[in-house]
Amino acid sequence: MNEILIKNADVVVTMNAERAEIAGGDILIRGGVIAQVGHNLQAAGATIVQAQGCVVTPGLVNTHHHLYQTLTRAVPGGQDALLFGWLKTLYPIWARFGPAEMFTSAQVGLAELALSGCTMTSDHLYLFPNGARLEDTIDAAAEVGLRFHPTRGAMSIGQSAGGLPPDSLVEAEAKILEDMIRLVDAHHDPREGSMLRIGLAPCSPFSVSRELMRDAALLARDKKVMLHTHLAENDEDVAYSLARFGCRPGQYAEDLGWTGDDVWHAHCVKLDAQEIDLFARSRTGVAHCPCSNCRLGSGIAPVRAMRDAGVKVGLGVDGSASNDAGNLVSEARQTLLLQRVTRGADAMSAREALEIATLGGAQVLGRPDCGSIAPGKRADIALWDITGVQSAGTWDPVAALILCGPTTVRDLFVEGRAVVSGGQMVTLDLPVVIERQNRLARALMA
Repeated sequence: MNEILIKNADVVVTMNAERAEIAGGDILIRGGVIAQVGHNLQAAGATIVQAQGCVVTPGLVNTHHHLYQTLTRAVPGGQDALLFGWLKTLYPIWARFGPAEMFTSAQVGLAELALSGCTMTSDHLYLFPNGARLEDTIDAAAEVGLRFHPTRGAMSIGQSAGGLPPDSLVEAEAKILEDMIRLVDAHHDPREGSMLRIGLAPCSPFSVSRELMRDAALLARDKKVMLHTHLAENDEDVAYSLARFGCRPGQYAEDLGWTGDDVWHAHCVKLDAQEIDLFARSRTGVAHCPCSNCRLGSGIAPVRAMRDAGVKVGLGVDGSASNDAGNLVSEARQTLLLQRVTRGADAMSAREALEIATLGGAQVLGRPDCGSIAPGKRADIALWDITGVQSAGTWDPVAALILCGPTTVRDLFVEGRAVVSGGQMVTLDLPVVIERQNRLARALMA
């Protein structure tokens, strides 16, 4: 059985139950699983990875993304818009996508995540123009090698019915549910160590009907898969819920079966105290997307209050068209900074931000087998070289990951397999993929 022995790390940040940090630590990986963590480990015939000068952490976890949007970064007309105006600018461009755009943009987005230390990511794909399918992103993730939680999103209320998206991007609700069933049956793997799990994810309360939200929740419970959507993203979002449904977003979610341990909502910038309590009691998760929330002027999510109440919180980079980057370390740092802006310099520590980026995300995605470095956990591990200029002068190398860097990994292992080595992708020819991405972007501009 293939074994890998990571040796002599400056510090191993385990995120185990005791939050132990092991100076000079070793990690033995066997068959994609962490076999031992400690000092002076030996394994005859194992591949040795020397980790002197490195901080080793669990792989980071991304709980919200729109991978297809890596083809529409910094689009004029959307750079200075609020959420609804931004969407109206981008929808006509996305309507020209097809399978090639979906596949290539997913490759680029996943590689960007991997280089920032991410080993597991969700994706929220809610439009399927010109023959595009969720399989376009599934195939990309299989090639890149990240643990993947794609969600079958949907929009069913177009402009002619009072919605935001153009009618060309919406689908009939019966067809949506039929494809959700097809995808779960064909691809969802519920087993421990799974590399692929499917979720159901109607896009948002302003782009689908109440009936589809309710039916998707019933279907998810029947199929035993997770639910995901956008919720309470900004003031416009809350005003829409009050005007259209006569209630706040949290009440809307609860009424339609969208709370529980198998549900996570993106953004939740405008949750009030009652909604935070509801999420804590129901074990509903939150994907916090601080850079996107700043970029769109949506506000600062009450992460400190959520964490204090016991809400599960993970990080999300959100779509590249609203961020416009996909670096999870940047999201962790921004999480810390925004909570300090609103609550004071002691509102969040660097270690807590790192915990949210690793263990927190695994908890949100329902993955107790991931998110920490301990015997029996999956071997999703990031090695961060702290000998470079970003870390020079560091007194506390663990805090430095959040406060100053590095922001890219030296090595990354997913299920014990190398995805990044020496700071370079090893699972795909990234320069070739980037050239293809830029060629597709130029065609969209034209």
